[in-house]
Amino acid sequence: MHDPKHPNPETHAMTRTQTPPTPTTTDSPGPLPLGLSRAARFAHDQPISGLIHIAFNTPGIISLAAGLVDYDSLPLDEVGPLTQAILGSNDAARAALQYGTTEGFDAFRETLFTHLQQLEAQAGGTLPDTCSAKDIVVTTGSQQLLHTLTEVLVDEGDIVIVGWPSYFVYTSALTSFGATVRSVDLDDDGMDPAKLERLLEGIEAVGQLHKVKAVYVVDYHQNPTGITLSAERRPRLLDVVRRFSEQAGHRIVLIEDAAYRELTFDGNAPRSIKSYDTDSRHVALCQTFSKPFAPGLKTGYGLLPEGLTAPVAVSKGGRDFGSSNLCHHVLHRAMVSGVFEKHAEGVRAAYAKKLAATHAALEEHLGDTPGVTWSRANGGMYVWLTLPESIDTSMGGALFNRAVEEGMLYVPGVFCYPTDPTRTPPTNTIRLAVGVPTVEQIHEGIARLARAIAAVTPPLG
Repeated sequence: MHDPKHPNPETHAMTRTQTPPTPTTTDSPGPLPLGLSRAARFAHDQPISGLIHIAFNTPGIISLAAGLVDYDSLPLDEVGPLTQAILGSNDAARAALQYGTTEGFDAFRETLFTHLQQLEAQAGGTLPDTCSAKDIVVTTGSQQLLHTLTEVLVDEGDIVIVGWPSYFVYTSALTSFGATVRSVDLDDDGMDPAKLERLLEGIEAVGQLHKVKAVYVVDYHQNPTGITLSAERRPRLLDVVRRFSEQAGHRIVLIEDAAYRELTFDGNAPRSIKSYDTDSRHVALCQTFSKPFAPGLKTGYGLLPEGLTAPVAVSKGGRDFGSSNLCHHVLHRAMVSGVFEKHAEGVRAAYAKKLAATHAALEEHLGDTPGVTWSRANGGMYVWLTLPESIDTSMGGALFNRAVEEGMLYVPGVFCYPTDPTRTPPTNTIRLAVGVPTVEQIHEGIARLARAIAAVTPPLG
Protein backbone atom coordinates (compact mmCIF):
# COMPACT_ATOMS: atom_id res chain seq x y z
CA MET A 1 0.00 0.00 0.00
CA HIS A 2 3.00 2.33 -0.18
CA ASP A 3 5.89 3.16 -2.46
CA PRO A 4 8.69 0.66 -1.78
CA LYS A 5 11.21 3.45 -2.42
CA HIS A 6 9.93 5.28 0.64
CA PRO A 7 9.43 3.99 4.18
CA ASN A 8 5.92 3.32 5.38
CA PRO A 9 4.86 6.87 6.39
CA GLU A 10 3.09 5.75 9.56
CA THR A 11 5.93 3.53 10.79
CA HIS A 12 8.46 6.21 9.93
CA ALA A 13 6.46 8.86 11.76
CA MET A 14 6.34 6.77 14.89
CA THR A 15 10.10 6.08 14.92
CA ARG A 16 11.54 9.38 13.78
CA THR A 17 12.85 10.37 17.23
CA GLN A 18 15.06 7.28 17.49
CA THR A 19 18.80 7.71 16.92
CA PRO A 20 19.89 6.28 13.55
CA PRO A 21 22.15 3.21 13.86
CA THR A 22 25.91 3.69 13.68
CA PRO A 23 27.41 2.05 10.61
CA THR A 24 29.41 -1.10 11.46
CA THR A 25 32.74 -2.15 10.01
CA THR A 26 33.04 -5.53 8.29
CA ASP A 27 35.91 -7.41 6.68
CA SER A 28 34.52 -6.47 3.27
CA PRO A 29 33.06 -3.01 3.68
CA GLY A 30 30.86 -1.56 0.99
CA PRO A 31 31.00 2.04 -0.19
CA LEU A 32 31.54 4.52 2.61
CA PRO A 33 28.29 6.07 3.85
CA LEU A 34 27.61 9.76 3.50
CA GLY A 35 28.32 11.83 6.59
CA LEU A 36 24.79 13.19 6.72
CA SER A 37 23.94 16.00 9.12
CA ARG A 38 21.66 15.47 12.06
CA ALA A 39 18.93 17.40 10.25
CA ALA A 40 19.14 15.10 7.22
CA ARG A 41 19.22 11.96 9.35
CA PHE A 42 16.16 13.00 11.30
CA ALA A 43 14.19 14.33 8.33
CA HIS A 44 11.63 11.94 6.90
CA ASP A 45 9.32 11.68 3.94
CA GLN A 46 5.94 13.27 4.50
CA PRO A 47 3.03 10.89 5.20
CA ILE A 48 1.16 12.28 2.22
CA SER A 49 3.78 10.79 -0.15
CA GLY A 50 2.55 7.24 0.41
CA LEU A 51 -1.04 8.36 -0.02
CA ILE A 52 -0.25 10.10 -3.30
CA HIS A 53 1.36 6.88 -4.54
CA ILE A 54 -1.87 4.99 -3.79
CA ALA A 55 -3.97 7.69 -5.48
CA PHE A 56 -1.89 7.56 -8.67
CA ASN A 57 -1.77 3.78 -8.80
CA THR A 58 -5.40 2.89 -8.00
CA PRO A 59 -7.68 3.48 -11.00
CA GLY A 60 -11.02 5.06 -10.16
CA ILE A 61 -10.14 5.96 -6.59
CA ILE A 62 -11.61 9.17 -5.15
CA SER A 63 -9.05 10.98 -3.01
CA LEU A 64 -10.20 13.12 -0.12
CA ALA A 65 -6.63 13.08 1.17
CA ALA A 66 -4.31 15.55 -0.54
CA GLY A 67 -4.64 19.18 0.58
CA LEU A 68 -4.21 20.54 -2.95
CA VAL A 69 -6.31 23.47 -4.10
CA ASP A 70 -9.30 23.35 -6.43
CA TYR A 71 -8.06 23.09 -10.02
CA ASP A 72 -11.05 24.95 -11.46
CA SER A 73 -10.45 27.93 -9.17
CA LEU A 74 -6.86 28.55 -10.29
CA PRO A 75 -6.44 32.05 -11.88
CA LEU A 76 -5.89 30.92 -15.46
CA ASP A 77 -7.50 34.01 -16.98
CA GLU A 78 -5.83 36.45 -14.60
CA VAL A 79 -2.14 35.52 -14.42
CA GLY A 80 -1.54 35.63 -18.18
CA PRO A 81 -2.57 39.28 -18.69
CA LEU A 82 -0.79 40.34 -15.48
CA THR A 83 2.45 38.74 -16.67
CA GLN A 84 2.08 40.10 -20.19
CA ALA A 85 1.61 43.61 -18.83
CA ILE A 86 4.92 43.31 -16.99
CA LEU A 87 6.84 41.78 -19.87
CA GLY A 88 5.29 44.21 -22.36
CA SER A 89 7.07 47.15 -20.73
CA ASN A 90 10.86 47.22 -20.91
CA ASP A 91 11.22 49.02 -17.58
CA ALA A 92 8.75 46.76 -15.78
CA ALA A 93 10.24 43.63 -17.32
CA ARG A 94 13.77 44.58 -16.32
CA ALA A 95 12.65 45.28 -12.75
CA ALA A 96 10.82 41.95 -12.51
CA LEU A 97 13.47 39.80 -14.19
CA GLN A 98 16.41 41.22 -12.20
CA TYR A 99 17.39 40.00 -8.74
CA GLY A 100 15.06 41.32 -6.07
CA THR A 101 15.70 42.10 -2.44
CA THR A 102 15.68 39.37 0.20
CA GLU A 103 12.67 40.83 2.01
CA GLY A 104 10.67 41.52 -1.19
CA PHE A 105 10.56 44.81 -3.08
CA ASP A 106 9.34 47.79 -1.08
CA ALA A 107 6.16 48.60 -3.03
CA PHE A 108 4.96 45.01 -2.68
CA ARG A 109 5.63 45.00 1.07
CA GLU A 110 3.70 48.28 1.42
CA THR A 111 0.78 46.76 -0.49
CA LEU A 112 0.86 43.66 1.72
CA PHE A 113 0.86 45.81 4.85
CA THR A 114 -2.15 47.76 3.55
CA HIS A 115 -3.90 44.46 2.80
CA LEU A 116 -3.32 43.23 6.34
CA GLN A 117 -4.66 46.52 7.70
CA GLN A 118 -7.80 46.07 5.61
CA LEU A 119 -8.32 42.54 6.90
CA GLU A 120 -8.08 43.82 10.48
CA ALA A 121 -10.47 46.69 9.77
CA GLN A 122 -13.03 44.26 8.37
CA ALA A 123 -12.84 42.36 11.67
CA GLY A 124 -13.13 45.50 13.80
CA GLY A 125 -9.45 45.62 14.74
CA THR A 126 -6.25 47.32 13.72
CA LEU A 127 -2.60 46.45 13.39
CA PRO A 128 -0.28 47.71 16.15
CA ASP A 129 1.04 51.22 15.60
CA THR A 130 4.50 49.87 16.34
CA CYS A 131 4.72 47.74 13.17
CA SER A 132 5.03 48.72 9.53
CA ALA A 133 5.75 47.37 6.06
CA LYS A 134 9.42 47.17 7.08
CA ASP A 135 8.46 44.28 9.37
CA ILE A 136 7.25 42.18 6.42
CA VAL A 137 9.40 39.48 4.81
CA VAL A 138 8.19 37.80 1.61
CA THR A 139 9.17 34.15 1.27
CA THR A 140 8.98 31.19 -1.11
CA GLY A 141 5.65 30.01 0.24
CA SER A 142 4.67 30.06 3.90
CA GLN A 143 6.59 26.82 4.44
CA GLN A 144 9.89 28.60 3.90
CA LEU A 145 8.78 31.27 6.38
CA LEU A 146 7.93 28.69 9.04
CA HIS A 147 11.21 26.87 8.42
CA THR A 148 13.26 30.07 8.63
CA LEU A 149 11.50 31.29 11.77
CA THR A 150 12.29 27.97 13.41
CA GLU A 151 15.90 28.09 12.30
CA VAL A 152 16.51 31.50 13.86
CA LEU A 153 14.64 30.71 17.09
CA VAL A 154 15.16 27.05 17.93
CA ASP A 155 18.30 25.18 18.97
CA GLU A 156 18.47 21.42 19.41
CA GLY A 157 16.63 20.50 22.61
CA ASP A 158 14.50 23.66 22.68
CA ILE A 159 10.73 23.33 23.08
CA VAL A 160 8.01 24.34 20.59
CA ILE A 161 4.37 24.04 21.64
CA VAL A 162 1.74 23.13 19.02
CA GLY A 163 -1.88 22.01 18.85
CA TRP A 164 -3.00 18.40 19.36
CA PRO A 165 -3.54 17.69 16.44
CA SER A 166 -1.62 20.12 14.23
CA TYR A 167 -0.24 20.79 10.73
CA PHE A 168 1.96 17.73 10.25
CA VAL A 169 4.33 19.18 7.65
CA TYR A 170 5.54 21.78 10.14
CA THR A 171 5.61 19.51 13.17
CA SER A 172 7.68 17.03 11.17
CA ALA A 173 10.14 19.82 10.29
CA LEU A 174 10.51 20.59 14.00
CA THR A 175 11.89 17.09 14.50
CA SER A 176 14.67 17.68 11.99
CA PHE A 177 15.68 20.78 13.97
CA GLY A 178 16.00 18.64 17.08
CA ALA A 179 13.16 20.47 18.82
CA THR A 180 11.13 18.86 21.57
CA VAL A 181 7.48 19.20 20.62
CA ARG A 182 4.83 19.57 23.31
CA SER A 183 1.14 19.86 22.59
CA VAL A 184 -2.10 21.43 23.80
CA ASP A 185 -5.53 19.91 23.19
CA LEU A 186 -7.96 21.62 20.84
CA ASP A 187 -11.70 21.88 21.30
CA ASP A 188 -14.37 23.55 19.15
CA ASP A 189 -12.88 26.97 20.01
CA GLY A 190 -9.29 26.03 19.18
CA MET A 191 -6.31 25.96 21.53
CA ASP A 192 -7.35 26.43 25.17
CA PRO A 193 -5.33 29.19 26.90
CA ALA A 194 -5.91 27.56 30.31
CA LYS A 195 -4.39 24.30 29.06
CA LEU A 196 -1.48 26.16 27.52
CA GLU A 197 -0.92 27.83 30.88
CA ARG A 198 -0.95 24.49 32.71
CA LEU A 199 1.52 23.00 30.24
CA LEU A 200 3.89 25.93 30.68
CA GLU A 201 3.57 25.67 34.47
CA GLY A 202 4.54 22.01 34.23
CA ILE A 203 7.54 22.82 32.04
CA GLU A 204 8.58 25.54 34.49
CA ALA A 205 8.23 23.14 37.44
CA VAL A 206 10.91 20.86 35.97
CA GLY A 207 13.25 23.78 35.21
CA GLN A 208 12.77 23.74 31.42
CA LEU A 209 10.88 26.99 30.79
CA HIS A 210 14.00 28.67 29.42
CA LYS A 211 13.92 26.15 26.56
CA VAL A 212 10.45 27.18 25.33
CA LYS A 213 10.98 29.25 22.19
CA ALA A 214 7.68 29.28 20.32
CA VAL A 215 3.98 28.48 20.40
CA TYR A 216 2.57 27.53 16.98
CA VAL A 217 -1.13 28.09 16.24
CA VAL A 218 -3.06 27.60 12.98
CA ASP A 219 -5.89 29.89 13.99
CA TYR A 220 -8.20 30.07 10.95
CA HIS A 221 -9.89 26.87 9.70
CA GLN A 222 -7.02 24.79 10.98
CA ASN A 223 -5.32 22.09 8.97
CA PRO A 224 -6.31 19.35 9.86
CA THR A 225 -9.48 20.00 11.90
CA GLY A 226 -11.06 23.05 10.24
CA ILE A 227 -11.35 24.69 13.69
CA THR A 228 -11.00 28.47 14.05
CA LEU A 229 -9.58 29.92 17.25
CA SER A 230 -12.41 31.85 18.90
CA ALA A 231 -12.26 35.64 19.17
CA GLU A 232 -12.41 35.41 22.95
CA ARG A 233 -9.35 33.14 23.19
CA ARG A 234 -7.05 35.19 20.96
CA PRO A 235 -5.96 37.89 23.44
CA ARG A 236 -5.92 35.35 26.27
CA LEU A 237 -3.51 33.11 24.39
CA LEU A 238 -1.19 36.05 23.81
CA ASP A 239 -1.42 37.07 27.47
CA VAL A 240 -0.21 33.60 28.53
CA VAL A 241 2.73 33.84 26.12
CA ARG A 242 3.65 37.31 27.41
CA ARG A 243 3.50 36.29 31.05
CA PHE A 244 5.63 33.18 30.67
CA SER A 245 8.11 35.09 28.50
CA GLU A 246 8.94 37.20 31.53
CA GLN A 247 9.60 34.07 33.55
CA ALA A 248 11.58 32.39 30.74
CA GLY A 249 13.91 35.37 30.43
CA HIS A 250 13.32 35.80 26.69
CA ARG A 251 10.44 36.53 24.35
CA ILE A 252 8.49 33.41 23.44
CA VAL A 253 7.27 33.91 19.86
CA LEU A 254 3.68 33.05 19.02
CA ILE A 255 3.74 31.87 15.40
CA GLU A 256 0.29 32.65 14.00
CA ASP A 257 -0.19 30.56 10.86
CA ALA A 258 -3.10 32.27 9.10
CA ALA A 259 -2.83 30.38 5.80
CA TYR A 260 -6.61 29.90 5.53
CA ARG A 261 -7.68 33.32 6.84
CA GLU A 262 -8.95 34.51 3.46
CA LEU A 263 -11.06 31.39 2.96
CA THR A 264 -13.70 32.40 5.53
CA PHE A 265 -17.15 31.96 4.00
CA ASP A 266 -19.83 33.61 6.13
CA GLY A 267 -19.10 36.98 7.69
CA ASN A 268 -15.68 38.33 8.54
CA ALA A 269 -12.87 36.29 10.00
CA PRO A 270 -11.97 37.29 13.57
CA ARG A 271 -9.16 39.69 14.31
CA SER A 272 -5.69 38.21 14.12
CA ILE A 273 -3.76 37.49 17.30
CA LYS A 274 -1.23 39.96 15.90
CA SER A 275 -3.77 42.77 16.29
CA TYR A 276 -3.57 42.31 20.08
CA ASP A 277 0.24 42.41 20.08
CA THR A 278 0.24 46.15 20.83
CA ASP A 279 4.00 46.51 21.19
CA SER A 280 4.64 44.07 18.29
CA ARG A 281 7.04 41.96 20.32
CA HIS A 282 5.60 38.46 20.36
CA VAL A 283 3.47 37.50 17.31
CA ALA A 284 4.75 36.46 13.89
CA LEU A 285 1.72 36.59 11.56
CA CYS A 286 2.21 34.25 8.58
CA GLN A 287 0.02 34.32 5.45
CA THR A 288 0.19 32.95 1.92
CA PHE A 289 -1.08 33.39 -1.62
CA SER A 290 -1.25 29.62 -2.11
CA LYS A 291 -4.79 29.14 -0.78
CA PRO A 292 -6.65 32.30 -1.92
CA PHE A 293 -4.86 32.70 -5.28
CA ALA A 294 -2.30 30.21 -6.71
CA PRO A 295 0.19 27.86 -5.00
CA GLY A 296 2.31 27.70 -8.16
CA LEU A 297 3.44 31.28 -7.50
CA LYS A 298 5.02 29.97 -4.27
CA THR A 299 4.70 33.17 -2.26
CA GLY A 300 4.11 33.61 1.45
CA TYR A 301 4.78 36.53 3.76
CA GLY A 302 5.13 37.31 7.42
CA LEU A 303 4.55 40.38 9.57
CA LEU A 304 7.21 39.79 12.18
CA PRO A 305 7.71 41.08 15.71
CA GLU A 306 10.31 43.70 16.59
CA GLY A 307 13.85 42.41 16.19
CA LEU A 308 13.00 39.31 14.16
CA THR A 309 12.90 40.71 10.61
CA ALA A 310 16.68 41.12 10.33
CA PRO A 311 17.71 37.60 11.45
CA VAL A 312 15.01 36.04 9.26
CA ALA A 313 16.19 38.07 6.27
CA VAL A 314 19.83 37.15 6.91
CA SER A 315 18.98 33.44 7.16
CA LYS A 316 16.82 33.55 4.04
CA GLY A 317 19.32 35.63 2.10
CA GLY A 318 22.05 33.11 2.74
CA ARG A 319 19.99 30.58 0.81
CA ASP A 320 18.27 32.35 -2.06
CA PHE A 321 19.07 36.10 -2.15
CA GLY A 322 15.31 36.56 -2.22
CA SER A 323 12.37 34.62 -3.61
CA SER A 324 11.06 34.85 -7.19
CA ASN A 325 11.05 38.54 -8.07
CA LEU A 326 8.82 37.96 -11.09
CA CYS A 327 6.18 36.26 -8.93
CA HIS A 328 6.28 39.19 -6.52
CA HIS A 329 5.65 41.63 -9.35
CA VAL A 330 2.77 39.55 -10.70
CA LEU A 331 1.12 39.36 -7.28
CA HIS A 332 1.70 43.05 -6.62
CA ARG A 333 -0.17 43.91 -9.81
CA ALA A 334 -2.92 41.46 -8.88
CA MET A 335 -3.41 43.22 -5.56
CA VAL A 336 -3.29 46.86 -6.66
CA SER A 337 -5.59 46.15 -9.64
CA GLY A 338 -8.25 44.40 -7.55
CA VAL A 339 -7.71 41.11 -9.40
CA PHE A 340 -6.57 39.33 -6.25
CA GLU A 341 -9.61 40.16 -4.11
CA LYS A 342 -12.06 39.41 -6.92
CA HIS A 343 -10.44 36.04 -7.46
CA ALA A 344 -10.39 35.27 -3.74
CA GLU A 345 -14.16 35.84 -3.65
CA GLY A 346 -14.58 33.15 -6.29
CA VAL A 347 -12.29 30.77 -4.41
CA ARG A 348 -14.34 31.26 -1.23
CA ALA A 349 -17.54 30.51 -3.12
CA ALA A 350 -16.06 27.32 -4.59
CA TYR A 351 -14.94 25.99 -1.22
CA ALA A 352 -18.16 27.00 0.50
CA LYS A 353 -20.05 24.86 -2.00
CA LYS A 354 -17.70 21.92 -1.49
CA LEU A 355 -17.78 22.04 2.30
CA ALA A 356 -21.57 22.31 2.26
CA ALA A 357 -21.67 19.21 0.06
CA THR A 358 -19.29 17.42 2.44
CA HIS A 359 -21.41 18.15 5.48
CA ALA A 360 -24.57 17.10 3.63
CA ALA A 361 -23.00 13.84 2.48
CA LEU A 362 -21.70 13.06 5.96
CA GLU A 363 -25.13 13.68 7.41
CA GLU A 364 -26.76 11.47 4.78
CA HIS A 365 -24.34 8.55 4.99
CA LEU A 366 -22.97 8.71 8.55
CA GLY A 367 -25.43 10.85 10.48
CA ASP A 368 -27.00 7.84 12.19
CA THR A 369 -23.78 5.93 12.76
CA PRO A 370 -23.08 5.65 16.50
CA GLY A 371 -19.87 7.29 17.68
CA VAL A 372 -19.10 9.15 14.43
CA THR A 373 -18.75 12.93 14.71
CA TRP A 374 -17.17 15.59 12.51
CA SER A 375 -16.12 19.24 12.56
CA ARG A 376 -18.25 21.88 10.85
CA ALA A 377 -15.89 24.55 9.56
CA ASN A 378 -17.11 27.80 8.02
CA GLY A 379 -14.02 28.13 5.87
CA GLY A 380 -10.95 26.39 4.54
CA MET A 381 -10.96 22.93 3.02
CA TYR A 382 -10.82 20.36 5.83
CA VAL A 383 -13.23 18.21 7.81
CA TRP A 384 -12.09 16.17 10.82
CA LEU A 385 -13.87 12.91 11.64
CA THR A 386 -13.75 11.07 14.95
CA LEU A 387 -14.84 7.42 14.92
CA PRO A 388 -15.43 4.97 17.78
CA GLU A 389 -12.16 3.96 19.48
CA SER A 390 -12.73 0.38 18.32
CA ILE A 391 -12.10 1.44 14.68
CA ASP A 392 -8.46 1.86 13.74
CA THR A 393 -8.13 4.42 10.93
CA SER A 394 -4.34 4.06 10.60
CA MET A 395 -2.65 3.39 7.28
CA GLY A 396 -2.60 -0.36 6.76
CA GLY A 397 -5.40 -0.88 9.28
CA ALA A 398 -8.69 -2.59 8.50
CA LEU A 399 -10.63 0.60 7.74
CA PHE A 400 -7.91 2.13 5.56
CA ASN A 401 -7.54 -1.03 3.51
CA ARG A 402 -11.31 -1.43 3.15
CA ALA A 403 -11.72 2.22 2.13
CA VAL A 404 -9.12 1.75 -0.63
CA GLU A 405 -10.97 -1.39 -1.74
CA GLU A 406 -14.19 0.66 -1.86
CA GLY A 407 -12.34 3.27 -3.95
CA MET A 408 -11.70 6.21 -1.62
CA LEU A 409 -8.68 7.65 0.15
CA TYR A 410 -8.38 9.68 3.35
CA VAL A 411 -5.57 10.92 5.60
CA PRO A 412 -5.27 8.84 8.79
CA GLY A 413 -5.57 11.27 11.66
CA VAL A 414 -2.61 9.70 13.45
CA PHE A 415 -0.32 11.50 10.98
CA CYS A 416 -1.59 14.84 12.28
CA TYR A 417 -0.50 14.34 15.88
CA PRO A 418 3.00 15.61 16.67
CA THR A 419 5.68 13.52 18.31
CA ASP A 420 5.05 14.73 21.85
CA PRO A 421 7.17 12.48 24.11
CA THR A 422 4.48 12.59 26.80
CA ARG A 423 1.53 11.49 24.66
CA THR A 424 0.27 8.67 22.45
CA PRO A 425 -1.80 9.65 19.39
CA PRO A 426 -5.32 8.27 19.07
CA THR A 427 -5.93 6.01 16.08
CA ASN A 428 -9.61 6.69 15.41
CA THR A 429 -9.55 10.00 13.51
CA ILE A 430 -9.61 10.99 9.84
CA ARG A 431 -8.81 14.15 7.88
CA LEU A 432 -10.83 14.82 4.75
CA ALA A 433 -9.63 17.46 2.27
CA VAL A 434 -12.11 18.77 -0.29
CA GLY A 435 -9.92 21.01 -2.45
CA VAL A 436 -9.48 18.72 -5.46
CA PRO A 437 -12.63 16.52 -5.80
CA THR A 438 -15.80 17.77 -7.41
CA VAL A 439 -19.07 18.00 -5.49
CA GLU A 440 -20.18 14.75 -7.13
CA GLN A 441 -16.94 13.02 -6.18
CA ILE A 442 -17.29 14.25 -2.59
CA HIS A 443 -20.74 12.68 -2.31
CA GLU A 444 -19.57 9.40 -3.81
CA GLY A 445 -16.32 9.35 -1.82
CA ILE A 446 -18.15 9.75 1.48
CA ALA A 447 -20.67 7.09 0.47
CA ARG A 448 -17.72 4.73 -0.11
CA LEU A 449 -16.19 5.69 3.23
CA ALA A 450 -19.49 4.96 4.97
CA ARG A 451 -19.61 1.51 3.39
CA ALA A 452 -16.08 0.84 4.58
CA ILE A 453 -16.92 1.96 8.12
CA ALA A 454 -19.98 -0.26 8.17
CA ALA A 455 -17.93 -3.21 6.97
CA VAL A 456 -15.33 -2.97 9.78
CA THR A 457 -17.62 -1.88 12.63
CA PRO A 458 -17.81 -4.62 15.26
CA PRO A 459 -21.39 -5.89 15.76
CA LEU A 460 -23.22 -4.59 18.81
CA GLY A 461 -23.35 -6.97 21.75
